[in-house]
Amino acid sequence: MLDSLAPLTAGPWIYAAISTSVLLDVFLPVLPSGVLVVTAATSAAAASVTAATAAPSVPALLLCAATASVLGDLGAYRMARRGGLDRVLARSRRLRGAQERLGTALTHGGGALVVLARFVPAGRSVVSLAAGAARRPVQDFLPWSALAGLTWAAYSVGLGYLGGQWLGANWLGAAASVLALFLAGTLAGWVIRRPAPAPTPVS
Repeated sequence: MLDSLAPLTAGPWIYAAISTSVLLDVFLPVLPSGVLVVTAATSAAAASVTAATAAPSVPALLLCAATASVLGDLGAYRMARRGGLDRVLARSRRLRGAQERLGTALTHGGGALVVLARFVPAGRSVVSLAAGAARRPVQDFLPWSALAGLTWAAYSVGLGYLGGQWLGANWLGAAASVLALFLAGTLAGWVIRRPAPAPTPVS
């Protein structure tokens, strides 16, 4: 159970798998993109401990995850902007539920919530689709999407790498890091759903 993750993440295919999963999970939130990123980063920790040449590269993982995240966001944004929002929502019960729970908060929360929503399951989908459906200018959406993607990628890769350093580049290190990623998503969801404070009366 605690065997090394290196045999599962060795080779360039892991970068293609991560890029594809992160790119598409804006449309299919059930894809385990976060788990893939964390697991590969946990394996990457072996390179600094045992000089394993087959371990993934941390900068490459970060670049793949962040770039695919932004490209996926833009794809969903463009689709919704062209009137494809209803078709996408109809295909995903989970996405419809997220739209109902988070839509209002994200609409009124500003750019900071775009970053927070990247950690919430299906939150990225809601933000990208809502921005496109509302015809928001791409120059307003893209910088926040880029920041959200980079923040999420850095956090996920960092978690996996540190988990591998502390607990070993094995399933235990990966599981602990994935749990921390899910906890971050739970916290971000709580912050998004928290009611806004009432305005202070002006005397």
